[in-house]
Amino acid sequence: MARVLDLNADVGEGVDGDRELLEVITSASVACGFHAGDDSTMHVLCTEAVERQVAIGAHVGYRDREGFGRRDLNIAPATVEAETAEQISTLKSHAAEAGGRVAYVKPHGALYHRASVDGECAAAILSAMEAGLALLAPPGSALLGKAREAGRVAVVEGFADRGYASDWSLVPRGSPGAVLEAEDAVWQALSLARGGVVGSLCVHGDTPGALELARGVAAALKATGVEVRAFA
Repeated sequence: MARVLDLNADVGEGVDGDRELLEVITSASVACGFHAGDDSTMHVLCTEAVERQVAIGAHVGYRDREGFGRRDLNIAPATVEAETAEQISTLKSHAAEAGGRVAYVKPHGALYHRASVDGECAAAILSAMEAGLALLAPPGSALLGKAREAGRVAVVEGFADRGYASDWSLVPRGSPGAVLEAEDAVWQALSLARGGVVGSLCVHGDTPGALELARGVAAALKATGVEVRAFA
């Protein structure tokens, strides 16, 4: 049986090429207005995703447009829960208007990293998620562990275009090797696919050359017998 792997991208973050990315990826993590995006981008991307049969995910983050959701904010878990629920609800409305549905949740930036090590933050995100929503989370994270403890559908995510340290944490942005060149990203995607741990590979929509990178990753996966298909 062929290995099946999802290919997702973060979209709606103010970068050109989102519509073209939707022709390549199988899951679209749509910014919900807090770190980026607005009602217009959510509406357009949900409509395009439904037309292309791409799964729609809520890419939830801190209320931090100035810092693009990548600044560490020490907000209370109760606030994390309330703001996560608000973002999911907003995207659900746009998805429903387009004739689709929100299938999964993926935290963004600093919230993603915090939930990876902070069990209370991870639990807050899960509490905000309605039954039936899947979760994308990094391997070995508190977020993944809490989701599985709660019996939620949780899919391990790997990054094609981000550098990993020896402990499989991400190399901090701004450091050498944090963002991979296209050839290295394709190699890493194939390595992660062969490892059999991840169920979804991400190409960041704001990575330079994201469209060509996603095309290269998709082509390389298919060439090695991997079926690229949405997990949700």
